[in-house]
Amino acid sequence: MKKLSARRRHPLAAVVVLLLALAATGGLYAAFAPAGKAQADETSQSLTIKEGKKLYQVGCASCHGTGGQGSSDGPSLVGVGAAAVDFQVGTGRMPAATSQGAQVPRKKNIYTQAQIDQLAAYVASLGAGPSVPTKQQYGPQGADIAKGGELFRTNCAQCHNFTGKGGALTKGKYAPSLEGVAPKHIYEAMQTGPQNMPSFPDTTMSEKNKKDIIAYLNAVNSSKTENPGGLELGGLGPVSEGLFAWIFGLGALIAVAVWVAARTAKAKKS
Repeated sequence: MKKLSARRRHPLAAVVVLLLALAATGGLYAAFAPAGKAQADETSQSLTIKEGKKLYQVGCASCHGTGGQGSSDGPSLVGVGAAAVDFQVGTGRMPAATSQGAQVPRKKNIYTQAQIDQLAAYVASLGAGPSVPTKQQYGPQGADIAKGGELFRTNCAQCHNFTGKGGALTKGKYAPSLEGVAPKHIYEAMQTGPQNMPSFPDTTMSEKNKKDIIAYLNAVNSSKTENPGGLELGGLGPVSEGLFAWIFGLGALIAVAVWVAARTAKAKKS
């Protein structure tokens, strides 16, 4: 017993106990820590980027360069982010047709959503940029439709018209109609500013404000929405309303004036 007690009081005993405790702790952490899941997620993301690169080389590299650096036929994609890819490819604007007009139009999409996600992951790996928004960011929950209408009329109506019907711009360009556009794509367009549109990052327009605008567009373009003002005249704003006033209003005044003049002339003859 005395020998055992002496060994326990050995100067290195505390060090040995500490090392054993650290080894046991490390073993337990290695056994129960979610390292396997993290590694699996990393592997899955790497595979997604790899598949996206394959799709990019086939459908995008001829214009945007083999490494996304851009060329005379297409801009650089470094730093545009996943949101720009999801918008451009998801709306069918990319890949663009060989013979383009003043701007790239929306057309039928040729990729599946899984392929779009792969392309977006690869382009995002080239440089940091806006990510694809979640449903929580563009969904209607908690949105202020009235505030959205105010923001839309201030920032967007000059090009897209008061209810998002679209409108003509200079040199053959145009602001497309926003009817039937997915909320996610509207959010991404505000984030990235495609073609002629300016971008509205969160530093310029908050996430909540973007949600409000999307809710407003959904409300005014809904088939169930009633127009309290009566005939909407296409919802094109003061242009169509002004034409209506000039053509029908002024036309009615001219007709009345002609009728009065004819009655007066007839009275004088009699």
